[in-house]
Amino acid sequence: MSANNKSLLDVATQKLTESQVWRSIFRHGYPDTPLNQSLVMMGNVFLHLHPVKVSRKAMKTTYTWCLGGISFFLFLLLTITGVFLMFYYVPDTNQAYQNINQLSTADSFGHLVRNMHRWAAHLMVVSVTLHMIRVFYHGAYKPPREFNWVVGVLLFFVTLFLSFTGYLLPWDQIAIWAITVGTNLAPYTPLLGNSVYKVLVAGGAVSQATLVRFYVGHVILLPLAAAILMAVHFWRIRKDGGEAGPPPPSRRELEAQSGEQRSLTSSTR
Repeated sequence: MSANNKSLLDVATQKLTESQVWRSIFRHGYPDTPLNQSLVMMGNVFLHLHPVKVSRKAMKTTYTWCLGGISFFLFLLLTITGVFLMFYYVPDTNQAYQNINQLSTADSFGHLVRNMHRWAAHLMVVSVTLHMIRVFYHGAYKPPREFNWVVGVLLFFVTLFLSFTGYLLPWDQIAIWAITVGTNLAPYTPLLGNSVYKVLVAGGAVSQATLVRFYVGHVILLPLAAAILMAVHFWRIRKDGGEAGPPPPSRRELEAQSGEQRSLTSSTR
């Protein structure tokens, strides 16, 4: 009886995996061989951002400290909690502070979600900074990874701008005066000082227009820029041969090494 049930289960599984619906979703078989592993990685919209093979050194936690993954996890946490906060927050100078007070006192789990968002933002700045220090210490910015280093620097600045724009949204005295001091540094930017100040403040001082501009940048422009840059960052990690280990030799280097070996063998003869 059990053998009959098992055979029926095998037949049902075989029919399912050979059906057009299954084959339209999963293009390749179970990743039990190196070929299937490569095909699964390259044919998946998410997994194709990761390399098929990773060096053992790059898999050690004490080598990478998972700082890139922690930063990405905090970004996802900030996105989820930020969407929750958007249901209650109104970017208006007459309502913003009351919204934050109501969120922290009256709304269910509002205080918890707000603190998760605030502390995740602080931790993301710390983790991204430590990630850049780790990459610099291990020399992962060297060729052929120099382009990905530039993308990482841009992500670092986007993270700082996300923290800076989010600081004004509670619209309390600390936020208003902190942003006032921070934006007053913009006119000292070489060549583009006044233009940068006008873009940030949208007027002569921190006002309603500034709050709306910071809100739009915080919830739309900067997260979109961060998502695009992270996609490029992950893609370049795949193309450069893995997360943190020494980069694989290029084709020119392999050809040069083979040429040197041939010249040495010919000279010894």
